[in-house]
Order: sequence, then C-alpha cells, then structure tokens
Amino acid sequence: MKVRIIPTLLMRGSGLVTSVQFGNWRRVGSLTQAINVCRSRDVDELVFLDIDASSSGAGPDLSLIAEVATGLSVPLAVGGGISSVVAAESVLREGVEKVVLNTAVHARPSLVEELAAAFGSQSIVVAIDVRRGAGGAPSCFSRGASEATGWDPVDWAVELEARGAGEILLSAVDRNGLMQGYDIDLLQTVTAAVDIPVIASCGAGTYEHLRGAVIEGGASAVAAASMFHFTELTPDGARCHLADAGVNVRATWRP
Repeated sequence: MKVRIIPTLLMRGSGLVTSVQFGNWRRVGSLTQAINVCRSRDVDELVFLDIDASSSGAGPDLSLIAEVATGLSVPLAVGGGISSVVAAESVLREGVEKVVLNTAVHARPSLVEELAAAFGSQSIVVAIDVRRGAGGAPSCFSRGASEATGWDPVDWAVELEARGAGEILLSAVDRNGLMQGYDIDLLQTVTAAVDIPVIASCGAGTYEHLRGAVIEGGASAVAAASMFHFTELTPDGARCHLADAGVNVRATWRP
C-alpha cells in the first residue's frame, strides 16, 4: 500500500478549528475555503471530524457532511456523533468512504462488529486518543480526550482489530498542535501489535516528522492539521520528501 498524506479538518460549532492538546481551540478560517485548498493541493485523503457532535448528542450533521463531500475526488473519512449502524449508513450515503468512531465504541465495543458486518471493515476507522500519565505510561481516553477509559493503547488496538476495525487513527494528545513531532514510541508499539493500517496523528510540524512516523514508527499514513494550516508546507511537498526518502507514495508533482 502507498503511504497516504491526510489533512485533518476539525469542526467546532460553526467554525474550522485547531487545538493544542485537545484544548485551547483556535479558529483557522472557513470550511469552504479549507475544502477548496484541499482540492487544489491534490491530497491523498481527507479526515473531517465534527468535535461537538458526540458531546452534544445531536448525531452527525448530514447537511454539513454533504457540503464537505460534494466535489471531492479523494476518499473522505468522517467522524462525530456516529453511534449506530443507522447513523453510519446515513453518513456513508452522503458520499463518504469511511466513518471514524471513538467515544461510541468505548461505550459499546460491539458496535465495531456491527458496522464491519454491515459495511465492511474497509469503511471502519477507530480513533485511539492517547495521553501519557505522570510516569509516562500511555492510556486511552474518550469524549474528546477528557475521560479515561482504563485501556492500554496496544491492548485496545488489538481488541479493535479482532472486532473488525479496518484502520486506526492514533492520536498522541500530549503532542497535539505543538508541531514538535509524532510520538514515535507509541506508534512503534501499536503498529507492531496489529496488521491493519495505523494513521499517525498529532505532532507533525515538518516533512521530516512525517518521514519518522513512517520509517521509524511504522505508520501506514500520516495525518496533519496545524502543519498545513500554519506553515507553507503542502501535501505534495510531503510526498516529494517521502519519495526522496524511499517511501512508497503516490506520484508527486515537481516544478
């Protein structure tokens, strides 16, 4: 499989945002503008997460999802408020390729099996949000990384794979928004424990960070938000850098 470069768009309220360690939310512009930029930059895939959907209990905002999906020519993964087969089906009908789950799966792990049976594992991405405690031990969190679940990330990843998850979005919450690099140790332990693709998330600030996540951490894809919002770095530039490092990526455009 080719390594994918995946911009992440986070929606909170009526605005597009970024965060630092899943807090200190900052508005970064309009959703329409961000989608147009992603189209023009020929991204490999796009992850769109509605931060408020799960906490509010309102479920997926289908009109918003349709707005994001319209005109996209790349795979789209959507998360936020998806807690049932019916909700997932309504999202997939809007032209979405994958649903992203977290809080609902911690509440009811069998949901992964139900969704995999209904739509296939390739459509199911489960987000694992990880914080490190005072001693450095990693632990899984839900509800926007505010509620400890008691699960070790490796054990939870193995459980999710066994239940039918097709992919894991692994977020190192302590590094979110800092642009100082991914948690390579965390990536290594999770990717070594499962056979399904793992998307590295939280911490990217340079092309070299992406290379490290793939070559050293074993990630099958790299997700970034702040890096693409606040620097001149681009997905295609990232592909060029990874290709030069010997990583199998989609064909690059070079001036």
